[in-house]
Formats: sequence, C-alpha cells, structure tokens
Amino acid sequence: MADAQKAVLGPLVGAVDQGTSSTRFLVFNPKTAELLDHHQVEINQELPREGWVEEDPKEILQSVYHCIEKTCEKLGQKSIEISNIKAIGVTNQRETTIVWDKITGEPLYNALVWLDLRTQSTVENLNKSISEGNNFIKTKTGLPISTYFSAVKLCWLIDNVRKVKKAIEDGRALFGTVDTWLIWNMTGGINGGVHCTDVTNASRTMLFNIHSLQWDEELCDFFKIPMSILPRIRSSSEIYGLMKTGPLEGVPISGCLGDQSAALVGQLCFQDGQAKNTYGTGCFLLCNTGQKCVASEHGLLTTVAYKLGREEPVYYALEGSIGIAGAVVSWLKNNIKIIQASREIEKLAGEVGTSYGCYFVPAFSGLYAPYWDPSARGIICGLTQFTNKCHIAFAALEAVCFQTKEILEAMNTDCGTPMKHLQVDGGMTENKILMQLQADILCIPVMRPSMPETTALGAAMAAGAAEGVSVWSLDPKDLSVVQMQKYEPKINIEESEVRYATWKKAVMKSMGWVLTQIPESGDPSMFNSLTLGFYIVSSMMILIGARYI
Repeated sequence: MADAQKAVLGPLVGAVDQGTSSTRFLVFNPKTAELLDHHQVEINQELPREGWVEEDPKEILQSVYHCIEKTCEKLGQKSIEISNIKAIGVTNQRETTIVWDKITGEPLYNALVWLDLRTQSTVENLNKSISEGNNFIKTKTGLPISTYFSAVKLCWLIDNVRKVKKAIEDGRALFGTVDTWLIWNMTGGINGGVHCTDVTNASRTMLFNIHSLQWDEELCDFFKIPMSILPRIRSSSEIYGLMKTGPLEGVPISGCLGDQSAALVGQLCFQDGQAKNTYGTGCFLLCNTGQKCVASEHGLLTTVAYKLGREEPVYYALEGSIGIAGAVVSWLKNNIKIIQASREIEKLAGEVGTSYGCYFVPAFSGLYAPYWDPSARGIICGLTQFTNKCHIAFAALEAVCFQTKEILEAMNTDCGTPMKHLQVDGGMTENKILMQLQADILCIPVMRPSMPETTALGAAMAAGAAEGVSVWSLDPKDLSVVQMQKYEPKINIEESEVRYATWKKAVMKSMGWVLTQIPESGDPSMFNSLTLGFYIVSSMMILIGARYI
C-alpha cells in the first residue's frame, strides 16, 4: 500500500507561507495541485505604542523551521517519503522590514510590520516636498508615498535605532523583507546565506524601479538608503540556494513571491484582465495587466505581478490594498471580546442577518486604497439602543465587502472593462455569510476555489517550475482546472447601492481624524496636543497667580 502510494505521488513541492498572523508549511502534488498536508502556527504581534506594529524576526524564522518539521512528521505518518519533496517555494507578508547583522545573524530590531504607522509624520513631510506634477517616486515605483511601504520604515530604523546606524557604518548590516530574511537563513545565514529577493517583493519597497527591474539610485538617495545593504534582485522562479538545515536539508529553494502575487499565480490568473481578491489580515484585489504597466488614476497601485524565470518576461498588475479585513475579526475577538474564536463571527452575524443601520469603518491603520489617508481612524456609527453585538459583527463583515466594492469600482474604471465575476481566496472566504454579502454588495457572482490555499499553491508552482527543478508545468494545457463554489447576488441593485452610499458617508467621517502627528521616536509628549498644552500652561499660570493673590 505504502509503495503504491509513493509510486502514484512522484515528485512533491513544499511551500512556506509566512503571513502577518501565522506561518504555514504546505506540501503539494504537482500533477493534481492537491494539498497533501500542512502545519500552522500563530505569530505574536507586539504593539508597543499606538500605531506601532512589530514582530520578532527570530520567532518568524523559528516558526518556519517548526512548521517544516511538523509537516514532514505528518507526511511520514502517511507513509509519504519526504525525499519526494524536490523544491521549496516561499511566499510572505510584503513590505514588513527587517535589518540584521550579517556577522552574527542577529536582528538589530524587531520587524516593522506593513501595518505600522510610526512613520506618518515622515510621510506627510515627504508628500509636501514632492509636487504632484513631478512625482518621480510614483512614476518609478507605481506607489504613493505611504507608511505602508518599506523605504520609510527603513529610514526610521536608520534614524532611531543606534545599532542599525552603527552596523551600516561598519558594513555589517543587511536589509530585507520577510522573504529575504527567511531565504538568507534557510540557505546558511552567517555561513554563506544567499541575500536576495524577488521582483514582486522588491516592488513593494519604494526603492525599486518597476520599469528597469533594479534598485534605483535616485530613490535610494532620496530616502538616504545605502544601496550596499539591499538584497540582490532575482526572478520569482529560479534556484536561489539549497536548504541547509532540518529534514529538508539539500532541497532547493526555487520560488519566491509576495503573498498577493502568489495568490494571483495560484488562482491561475495568467491572462490580461484576470483578477483575484484575497481576504486575509488585509484584503488585496489584483488584476493582471500583462506585460504593460498601467498607471491608476483612481488610487490603485501599479505593481509587479510575477516574473516566472530569469529569461521570462515580467508581468504587472493593478492592486487595490485594504489594510484591515480579517484583522477586524481579530479586533472583535481580542479587544472587544464579543467572540472567543474568529469563526464565531459567522454565527453571530447570522443571528440577525442585518446591521440594522450600523456601519463600521475599520480604519485602524488609516485608509489604504483608494484614499491613502493615514490620518483616518476606525469608527462605528448609526448606533441605537437596539444595536447589539450581532449587529456590530454583521457590520464588520459588511465593511470588508464595502471596501472591496470601492477598489473593484476603481479597478473597473482604470481597466475600462467591468469584471463579470470575482475570484476570491484566503482564510475569510470560509465564512459563507461574508461570501454571500460580497456577491450582494458587488452585484456580481463571487467564485471561491474548493482548495482555498492558493497563496501557498502559487509559491509551490513557481518553485516546481524553476529551471533545474521542472516538476511543475505552467503550460495552460497541463494546469489542473480549479473547482469553484459560486455565490450569486440575492438582493436587488437598488438596495445594494443604498447601503453602499450610507457606508461611504461613514468613510468620510473617519477621514482626517488624527490632527496631531504620531511621535516617531522618544516618549510621546503631552504637548503634541496644542489644546492640552494650552490647558496645562493656563492651569499653571492660574496656580502661580493664586499663590500670590
């Protein structure tokens, strides 16, 4: 039985999926795209101040090693030989920024997560310094200047962490997004680790020219980033190095894609105009624009979709990025405590089937596409004495769908052709109420794959297709047809538009909420607030006056 199973399976491909809230290692059969087994662990986030979001790079790395080990154990229990695993792909949370010492291998500070807002005042100042008519940063990178991207996070580390600045001066510092940190360690670390990134992750740093596919000297000079600390640029599908530790020692690491690009590949969106929406911590709608860069006029990003081989062409995408999607469910669980597990939100929302006029704008980290307003903050409005936790749960799910509608409208306008359906993936898509709500609010069908692990699948496909591995064919005729579950709209367009228009009113009220700058270093000062400062000074004057009256 075991021998027969081994013979049927043949070569396998593994994928590291390192996300904002969890790490997973998954193993796929290239012939059928079947998921054979996986293991997952949660990642702790540190919130040292309001707006600051950090993670421990060493915890991230150890979580990867742990998941690989546990998945291999599970395969062994199924009599599947791990020697069948011929390649490993890596997909990761993008933009999250890490700097480490290449001599000791130690991180010089926590990873600054993509959601982190500590650079808000820097972003505001940089935006003032660049004229709209000559925005060379957006022209070269496809990105607006935002707290979201790596360059400003790296600036903060250099300016505020003495160890980082000293390591750069001593020629010991290396910078990378999560993919770079993992690949460097997995291929040997201080003993010859490969310092590289792929074009999709590089395109999220604000230091990468998406036209030349190289680090840009003008951009690095503008942000005062030494190019010596940057990783080498590689394609998304080639052998970067060999695994140097653990049960898969000697297996090539041969695929690397930022998580949203990996999902685009995993959803088989290889044609111009094909799109997918991933519901994770945030929500990300990507539309393949082929081998041409399409500049958005409606708040979307122009980004690299993938480059599946050193000699293969680069493909681009338009992207609508939403900062908070699944994170709003975590907030209801961890902060407000109206649910004990994330899956409970579906039952809670299902008890009422409506928000009863309650609207939720979860702008915890400002608003991303299409507004790019870091001063926005989350609000819940339309509350009455009748409102209860079920209505708030429903409103939270509706908010994810309304945000998706906003970026879909922008996408349709930029592309010129309205989408006839929306392909979806990610952990939240298991929520049937959310999927039906999404179809109702978009007024188009929503298509969910029966195997939802498309992000990891995309990384595995890139790894298995790499030259020198070649166990996964990306020829369209060889790709397995993805089985889809279809959600059709059930409400009329007029009702959908009324609800959407009301939610847009709530969005307007959330904007421009933060009038004072978040302190980027040092202790927050009471005098950051002009009103509070005036009150304190006035009070002191009254007390002093009273002393002498």
